Amino acid sequence: MNVFRILGDVSHLLAMLILMAKMWKTKSCAGISGKSQLLFALVFSTRYLDLFTILISIYNTVMKVIYLLCSYFTIYLIYGKFRNTYNSENDTFRLEFLLIPVVGLSFLENYEFAPMEILWTFSIYLESVAILPQLFMISKTGEAETITTHYLFFLGLYRALYIANWIWRYHTENFYDQIAVVAGIVQTIFYCDFFYLYVTKVLKGKKLSLPMPV
Repeated sequence: MNVFRILGDVSHLLAMLILMAKMWKTKSCAGISGKSQLLFALVFSTRYLDLFTILISIYNTVMKVIYLLCSYFTIYLIYGKFRNTYNSENDTFRLEFLLIPVVGLSFLENYEFAPMEILWTFSIYLESVAILPQLFMISKTGEAETITTHYLFFLGLYRALYIANWIWRYHTENFYDQIAVVAGIVQTIFYCDFFYLYVTKVLKGKKLSLPMPV
């Protein structure tokens, strides 16, 4: 454990809480991609299967349970309690374009050809692209609510802090996880344009707007 890992986990949790609070307060999931949230739920479900077999630490176990509960509760809000406000007509990203390549890559590039290891690898690869339906939805509608952009900012910050965590661990523990690092960098790249818009517009009180996709 180090400060970058802890801050990354806090940022990740804060992103989830912001999203849930936004939906609960407004009683609406407008502007939120249900498809991205389904992918994140799948990420946590396949990554944390060791929750039932391995105890790394109390902190690790508690955070896994919290992530799972928050993810499932978000799905419930979108497809259950507030389903009448869900913008399905704008949430049109084709998930098979992500899932098929990720599944194939998980079988081809992993540390061990075993079910648990392949599922863990799948979760790492999938997390790197799970936000794409949300970013696509924002591009399609042309704008995003401030609360939604705060959610995306803290989610991107979590990945950036985890890169710092890996650098720290490499220098202090000589630990290097190639799959996690490469996937994390790819995911952070997706947020780079958003970070720029967030700093130049949202923090100055302007509404975030993105160009319509070609």
